[in-house]
Amino acid sequence: MADGGMRLKDDARARAWATPLEDLHPGDPELFLTDTHWPYFERLRAEAPVHWCKDSEFGPYWSVTRYKDIMDVDTNHQVFSSDAALGGITIRDARPDLRRPSFIAMDPPRHDVQRKTVSPIVSPANLQTMVPIIRERIARIFDELPIGETFDWVDRVSIELTTQMLATLFDFPFEDRRMLTRWSDVATTMPMPGAIVETEEARQAELMECLAYFTRLWNERVNAAPRGDLVSMMAHGEATRDMSPDEYLGNIILLIVGGNDTTRNSITGGVLALNQNPAEYAKLRADPGLITSMIPEIIRWQTPLAHMRRTALQDVELAGQTIRKGDKVVMWYVSGNRDAEAIETPDAFIIDRERPRQHLSFGFGIHRCVGNRLAELQLRIVWEEIMKRWSFIEVMGEPKRVRSSFVKGYETLPVRITA
Repeated sequence: MADGGMRLKDDARARAWATPLEDLHPGDPELFLTDTHWPYFERLRAEAPVHWCKDSEFGPYWSVTRYKDIMDVDTNHQVFSSDAALGGITIRDARPDLRRPSFIAMDPPRHDVQRKTVSPIVSPANLQTMVPIIRERIARIFDELPIGETFDWVDRVSIELTTQMLATLFDFPFEDRRMLTRWSDVATTMPMPGAIVETEEARQAELMECLAYFTRLWNERVNAAPRGDLVSMMAHGEATRDMSPDEYLGNIILLIVGGNDTTRNSITGGVLALNQNPAEYAKLRADPGLITSMIPEIIRWQTPLAHMRRTALQDVELAGQTIRKGDKVVMWYVSGNRDAEAIETPDAFIIDRERPRQHLSFGFGIHRCVGNRLAELQLRIVWEEIMKRWSFIEVMGEPKRVRSSFVKGYETLPVRITA
């Protein structure tokens, strides 16, 4: 890392420990853009594991930063609600008139029946049929990469692979697949000057284009025999066929973001982590069989969604703090995944951990990521195909990170593959 980057980290550490506790705002997107959020969560785990931020651009909120406390919130949907009408699953509240329900932003029983409608697409049998498709696509993407020159890994590999997979899951026209990437980015970005959408109105206009496109697909599929893609499943599913347009769009965006951001950022994060930890890369080269335990370690290390949010349905005590009915409660998975009380040497990237699946990146309880096995499968095949071809993918510069405290991701990562 360049001297400037090291100085930035040192300054952030000093600021994180010098700021009065009551003034800490760990959800500031700027901290994630600069990768300087770590000392803030380290301090909160040590001094205020359930912490009240009284004022921020997102309003007041509780931060839950330790593994055990996050599990307590995540597995108690009776008290901690995901309902879109109460604000949904992110620290940033949607405007009340734009709060779209989706099954992740619902409580039982509606959540259960809608999730059940789409979950067969990631059944073990279905995943097995996807293996040759994923492998063939990865091989084609890799065969077209320039060897010996610098290129952007995010665009050429991470986005391309996940977008092709999404197009398959939706049976979406392949030539238009980059629209899925665009809609995912539009849905999760914070509108501001210079961002991919600058105003909320611009965002909504693009999401209406997404709805119009998917409504056309729905109308085609609802009038045809049921098929195995997500649109057909929803069009024919008993719990989903009468959805309002808003609810349909909510579920489409959920499935696009869930299928895109998490895998895409873990594919990039793995390359970066191995470059930052050359001894682990050497270990992998010596024994590619370690890919199996490396994949969940990459997902823990990256934590592609930094948080999930809930709203308290009643007054409740958590780790000695009284959370009031209606309070916003943010579970910082990114912090829980670095909690030394739950994970041994959590700040180290270790590809042969004894218990690599002990992490929070997929969530827990009824909202545990429905596509977690598909994400792991794609990452495993990516690394199997990498190790067949090349001994080293070299990171050539600092990544450009996403300005978001929800999606913990990358816009670019310059790399070079040596012949």
